Amino acid sequence: MSSAQSEQRSRVVTTRSVMNMKRRGEKITVLTAYDFLMARLLDQADIDVILVGDSLGNVVQGHATTLPVTVDDMIYHAKAVRRGVEKALIVVDMPFMSYQTSVDDAIRNCGRVMKEVGVGAVKLEGGAHIAEIVRHLVRIGIPVMGHLGLTPQAINKFGTYEVRAVEEAEAEELLSDARVLAEAGVFSMVLEKIPAALAKRVTESVAVPTIGIGAGPHCDGQVLVVYDMLGVTEEFRPRFVRRYGEIAEEMRVAFRQYISDVKGGDFPRKEESY
Repeated sequence: MSSAQSEQRSRVVTTRSVMNMKRRGEKITVLTAYDFLMARLLDQADIDVILVGDSLGNVVQGHATTLPVTVDDMIYHAKAVRRGVEKALIVVDMPFMSYQTSVDDAIRNCGRVMKEVGVGAVKLEGGAHIAEIVRHLVRIGIPVMGHLGLTPQAINKFGTYEVRAVEEAEAEELLSDARVLAEAGVFSMVLEKIPAALAKRVTESVAVPTIGIGAGPHCDGQVLVVYDMLGVTEEFRPRFVRRYGEIAEEMRVAFRQYISDVKGGDFPRKEESY
Protein backbone atom coordinates (compact mmCIF):
# COMPACT_ATOMS: atom_id res chain seq x y z
CA MET A 1 0.00 0.00 0.00
CA SER A 2 1.34 3.44 -0.93
CA SER A 3 1.83 6.16 1.67
CA ALA A 4 -1.11 8.06 0.12
CA GLN A 5 -3.36 5.03 0.47
CA SER A 6 -2.17 4.43 4.03
CA GLU A 7 -2.87 8.06 4.90
CA GLN A 8 -6.36 7.79 3.43
CA ARG A 9 -7.17 4.76 5.60
CA SER A 10 -6.50 6.84 8.72
CA ARG A 11 -9.26 9.22 7.69
CA VAL A 12 -13.03 8.93 7.55
CA VAL A 13 -14.18 7.64 4.15
CA THR A 14 -16.81 9.84 2.49
CA THR A 15 -18.72 9.76 -0.76
CA ARG A 16 -16.11 12.14 -2.15
CA SER A 17 -13.37 9.74 -1.03
CA VAL A 18 -15.02 6.95 -2.97
CA MET A 19 -15.36 9.05 -6.10
CA ASN A 20 -11.73 10.11 -5.84
CA MET A 21 -10.67 6.47 -5.60
CA LYS A 22 -12.04 5.89 -9.08
CA ARG A 23 -10.14 8.90 -10.39
CA ARG A 24 -6.92 7.52 -8.88
CA GLY A 25 -7.56 4.02 -10.18
CA GLU A 26 -7.71 2.60 -6.64
CA LYS A 27 -10.09 -0.32 -6.16
CA ILE A 28 -12.96 0.16 -3.71
CA THR A 29 -13.72 -2.52 -1.11
CA VAL A 30 -17.27 -3.07 0.15
CA LEU A 31 -18.75 -5.71 2.46
CA THR A 32 -22.08 -5.96 4.26
CA ALA A 33 -22.64 -5.77 8.00
CA TYR A 34 -25.77 -5.95 10.12
CA ASP A 35 -24.48 -5.70 13.71
CA PHE A 36 -21.99 -3.89 15.93
CA LEU A 37 -19.31 -6.56 16.26
CA MET A 38 -19.07 -7.38 12.55
CA ALA A 39 -19.02 -3.70 11.67
CA ARG A 40 -16.21 -3.03 14.14
CA LEU A 41 -14.12 -5.88 12.73
CA LEU A 42 -14.62 -4.64 9.17
CA ASP A 43 -13.72 -1.10 10.16
CA GLN A 44 -10.60 -2.26 11.98
CA ALA A 45 -9.59 -4.16 8.83
CA ASP A 46 -9.82 -0.88 6.85
CA ILE A 47 -12.78 -1.71 4.62
CA ASP A 48 -13.71 1.32 2.52
CA VAL A 49 -17.51 0.97 2.56
CA ILE A 50 -19.89 -0.98 4.78
CA LEU A 51 -23.26 -1.72 3.23
CA VAL A 52 -26.12 -2.35 5.63
CA GLY A 53 -27.90 -4.46 3.05
CA ASP A 54 -31.53 -5.45 2.92
CA SER A 55 -29.95 -8.88 2.43
CA LEU A 56 -30.45 -8.98 6.19
CA GLY A 57 -33.89 -10.26 5.25
CA ASN A 58 -32.19 -13.44 4.03
CA VAL A 59 -29.18 -13.92 6.29
CA VAL A 60 -30.47 -12.44 9.56
CA GLN A 61 -34.25 -12.79 9.43
CA GLY A 62 -34.43 -16.01 7.42
CA HIS A 63 -36.77 -14.81 4.66
CA ALA A 64 -36.63 -16.25 1.16
CA THR A 65 -36.40 -12.75 -0.36
CA THR A 66 -35.59 -9.20 0.73
CA LEU A 67 -39.16 -8.01 0.21
CA PRO A 68 -40.41 -8.30 3.83
CA VAL A 69 -37.70 -5.98 5.18
CA THR A 70 -38.99 -2.66 6.55
CA VAL A 71 -37.50 0.78 7.06
CA ASP A 72 -37.61 0.16 10.82
CA ASP A 73 -35.60 -3.05 10.31
CA MET A 74 -32.97 -1.14 8.35
CA ILE A 75 -32.75 1.62 10.95
CA TYR A 76 -32.39 -0.90 13.80
CA HIS A 77 -29.49 -2.71 12.14
CA ALA A 78 -27.88 0.45 10.78
CA LYS A 79 -27.78 1.95 14.28
CA ALA A 80 -25.94 -1.13 15.54
CA VAL A 81 -23.48 -0.93 12.66
CA ARG A 82 -22.96 2.80 13.13
CA ARG A 83 -21.85 2.28 16.74
CA GLY A 84 -19.02 0.00 15.54
CA VAL A 85 -17.59 2.23 12.81
CA GLU A 86 -15.08 5.06 13.02
CA LYS A 87 -13.72 5.34 9.47
CA ALA A 88 -15.67 3.42 6.83
CA LEU A 89 -18.45 4.98 4.78
CA ILE A 90 -21.78 3.41 5.80
CA VAL A 91 -24.43 2.98 3.10
CA VAL A 92 -27.92 1.77 3.95
CA ASP A 93 -30.20 -0.13 1.55
CA MET A 94 -33.65 1.37 1.27
CA PRO A 95 -36.10 -1.55 1.36
CA PHE A 96 -38.87 -2.50 -1.02
CA MET A 97 -41.67 0.10 -1.33
CA SER A 98 -39.89 2.67 0.83
CA TYR A 99 -38.99 4.93 -2.12
CA GLN A 100 -40.67 3.61 -5.28
CA THR A 101 -44.12 5.03 -4.54
CA SER A 102 -43.36 8.77 -4.68
CA VAL A 103 -40.70 11.42 -4.27
CA ASP A 104 -42.33 12.43 -0.98
CA ASP A 105 -42.12 8.89 0.40
CA ALA A 106 -38.51 8.59 -0.73
CA ILE A 107 -37.54 11.86 0.95
CA ARG A 108 -39.40 10.95 4.14
CA ASN A 109 -37.93 7.44 4.47
CA CYS A 110 -34.41 8.22 3.29
CA GLY A 111 -34.45 11.29 5.50
CA ARG A 112 -35.38 9.14 8.50
CA VAL A 113 -32.42 6.85 7.86
CA MET A 114 -29.95 9.71 7.49
CA LYS A 115 -31.30 11.65 10.46
CA GLU A 116 -31.90 8.82 12.94
CA VAL A 117 -28.80 6.77 12.16
CA GLY A 118 -26.24 9.28 10.93
CA VAL A 119 -24.89 7.27 8.00
CA GLY A 120 -23.22 8.52 4.85
CA ALA A 121 -25.59 7.48 2.07
CA VAL A 122 -28.53 5.32 1.00
CA LYS A 123 -28.78 2.78 -1.82
CA LEU A 124 -31.73 2.51 -4.23
CA GLU A 125 -32.43 -0.20 -6.79
CA GLY A 126 -33.59 0.77 -10.28
CA GLY A 127 -32.74 2.69 -13.43
CA ALA A 128 -34.22 5.61 -15.32
CA HIS A 129 -37.60 5.25 -13.61
CA ILE A 130 -36.12 6.34 -10.27
CA ALA A 131 -33.89 9.09 -11.71
CA GLU A 132 -36.23 11.87 -10.61
CA ILE A 133 -36.28 10.47 -7.08
CA VAL A 134 -32.47 10.39 -7.08
CA ARG A 135 -32.33 14.00 -8.26
CA HIS A 136 -34.58 15.18 -5.44
CA LEU A 137 -32.65 13.23 -2.78
CA VAL A 138 -29.28 14.48 -3.95
CA ARG A 139 -30.60 18.04 -4.21
CA ILE A 140 -31.57 18.07 -0.54
CA GLY A 141 -28.30 16.51 0.62
CA ILE A 142 -28.93 12.76 0.70
CA PRO A 143 -26.17 10.92 -1.22
CA VAL A 144 -27.40 7.97 -3.27
CA MET A 145 -25.72 4.78 -4.45
CA GLY A 146 -27.51 3.22 -7.42
CA HIS A 147 -28.05 -0.48 -8.15
CA LEU A 148 -28.52 -2.02 -11.61
CA GLY A 149 -28.59 -5.49 -13.13
CA LEU A 150 -30.06 -8.15 -10.90
CA THR A 151 -32.11 -6.12 -8.44
CA PRO A 152 -33.40 -8.48 -5.71
CA GLN A 153 -36.39 -6.26 -4.87
CA ALA A 154 -37.67 -6.93 -8.41
CA ILE A 155 -37.41 -10.72 -8.10
CA ASN A 156 -41.14 -11.20 -8.70
CA LYS A 157 -40.77 -9.28 -11.96
CA PHE A 158 -37.71 -11.25 -13.10
CA GLY A 159 -38.87 -14.59 -11.72
CA THR A 160 -35.26 -15.80 -11.48
CA TYR A 161 -31.86 -14.93 -10.05
CA GLU A 162 -30.12 -15.67 -13.35
CA VAL A 163 -27.62 -13.29 -14.94
CA ARG A 164 -29.23 -10.11 -16.27
CA ALA A 165 -28.59 -8.11 -19.47
CA VAL A 166 -27.30 -11.02 -21.52
CA GLU A 167 -29.43 -10.02 -24.49
CA GLU A 168 -28.34 -6.93 -26.42
CA ALA A 169 -31.57 -4.99 -25.85
CA GLU A 170 -31.41 -5.35 -22.08
CA ALA A 171 -27.68 -4.61 -22.10
CA GLU A 172 -28.24 -1.35 -23.96
CA GLU A 173 -31.06 -0.44 -21.58
CA LEU A 174 -28.80 -1.06 -18.59
CA LEU A 175 -26.04 1.06 -20.11
CA SER A 176 -28.55 3.85 -20.69
CA ASP A 177 -29.85 3.50 -17.12
CA ALA A 178 -26.31 3.80 -15.77
CA ARG A 179 -25.75 7.03 -17.67
CA VAL A 180 -29.09 8.43 -16.51
CA LEU A 181 -28.34 7.60 -12.86
CA ALA A 182 -24.91 9.18 -13.11
CA GLU A 183 -26.48 12.31 -14.58
CA ALA A 184 -29.09 12.29 -11.81
CA GLY A 185 -26.33 12.51 -9.22
CA VAL A 186 -25.54 9.06 -7.76
CA PHE A 187 -22.04 8.97 -6.29
CA SER A 188 -21.60 5.29 -7.23
CA MET A 189 -23.59 2.30 -8.43
CA VAL A 190 -23.71 -1.43 -7.79
CA LEU A 191 -23.71 -3.69 -10.86
CA GLU A 192 -25.07 -7.09 -9.88
CA LYS A 193 -24.81 -10.31 -11.85
CA ILE A 194 -24.26 -8.95 -15.35
CA PRO A 195 -21.73 -10.02 -18.00
CA ALA A 196 -18.20 -8.79 -17.30
CA ALA A 197 -17.92 -7.19 -20.75
CA LEU A 198 -21.04 -5.12 -20.09
CA ALA A 199 -19.79 -4.10 -16.65
CA LYS A 200 -16.59 -2.89 -18.32
CA ARG A 201 -18.61 -0.80 -20.79
CA VAL A 202 -20.62 0.75 -17.97
CA THR A 203 -17.51 1.44 -15.88
CA GLU A 204 -15.86 3.21 -18.79
CA SER A 205 -19.04 5.14 -19.66
CA VAL A 206 -19.77 6.80 -16.33
CA ALA A 207 -17.66 9.11 -14.17
CA VAL A 208 -18.91 7.58 -10.91
CA PRO A 209 -17.52 4.35 -9.41
CA THR A 210 -19.08 1.00 -10.22
CA ILE A 211 -19.18 -1.67 -7.52
CA GLY A 212 -19.50 -5.18 -8.87
CA ILE A 213 -21.05 -8.30 -7.46
CA GLY A 214 -20.95 -11.10 -9.98
CA ALA A 215 -20.01 -8.51 -12.63
CA GLY A 216 -16.38 -9.38 -13.32
CA PRO A 217 -13.04 -7.68 -12.62
CA HIS A 218 -13.45 -4.41 -14.52
CA CYS A 219 -15.63 -2.59 -11.98
CA ASP A 220 -14.08 0.09 -9.79
CA GLY A 221 -14.79 -1.95 -6.68
CA GLN A 222 -16.36 -5.15 -5.38
CA VAL A 223 -19.00 -6.04 -2.80
CA LEU A 224 -19.98 -9.34 -1.20
CA VAL A 225 -22.36 -10.35 1.57
CA VAL A 226 -20.03 -10.91 4.52
CA TYR A 227 -21.65 -14.20 5.59
CA ASP A 228 -21.20 -15.56 2.06
CA MET A 229 -17.49 -14.77 1.81
CA LEU A 230 -16.88 -16.14 5.33
CA GLY A 231 -18.60 -19.43 4.52
CA VAL A 232 -21.35 -19.00 7.10
CA THR A 233 -24.11 -19.36 4.50
CA GLU A 234 -23.01 -22.81 3.33
CA GLU A 235 -25.96 -23.57 1.05
CA PHE A 236 -25.40 -20.44 -1.08
CA ARG A 237 -22.40 -20.97 -3.36
CA PRO A 238 -22.73 -18.92 -6.56
CA ARG A 239 -19.66 -18.71 -8.77
CA PHE A 240 -19.08 -15.02 -7.97
CA VAL A 241 -18.54 -15.63 -4.24
CA ARG A 242 -14.96 -16.39 -3.27
CA ARG A 243 -14.92 -18.15 0.11
CA TYR A 244 -12.32 -16.60 2.40
CA GLY A 245 -13.19 -18.94 5.25
CA GLU A 246 -15.34 -21.89 6.27
CA ILE A 247 -16.56 -20.33 9.48
CA ALA A 248 -19.77 -22.35 9.74
CA GLU A 249 -17.88 -25.58 10.35
CA GLU A 250 -15.51 -23.89 12.79
CA MET A 251 -18.54 -22.64 14.70
CA ARG A 252 -20.13 -26.09 14.81
CA VAL A 253 -16.88 -27.59 16.13
CA ALA A 254 -16.76 -24.97 18.88
CA PHE A 255 -20.43 -25.47 19.77
CA ARG A 256 -20.03 -29.26 19.95
CA GLN A 257 -16.93 -28.93 22.12
CA TYR A 258 -18.79 -26.60 24.49
CA ILE A 259 -21.74 -29.01 24.71
CA SER A 260 -19.36 -31.90 25.39
CA ASP A 261 -17.45 -29.95 28.03
CA VAL A 262 -20.60 -28.92 29.89
CA LYS A 263 -22.22 -32.35 29.78
CA GLY A 264 -18.96 -34.03 30.77
CA GLY A 265 -18.37 -31.70 33.69
CA ASP A 266 -15.19 -30.18 32.23
CA PHE A 267 -16.60 -26.66 32.04
CA PRO A 268 -16.33 -24.55 34.07
CA ARG A 269 -13.10 -25.54 35.82
CA LYS A 270 -11.84 -24.08 39.10
CA GLU A 271 -9.83 -21.34 37.33
CA GLU A 272 -12.98 -20.36 35.42
CA SER A 273 -15.03 -19.94 38.58
CA TYR A 274 -15.19 -17.21 41.24
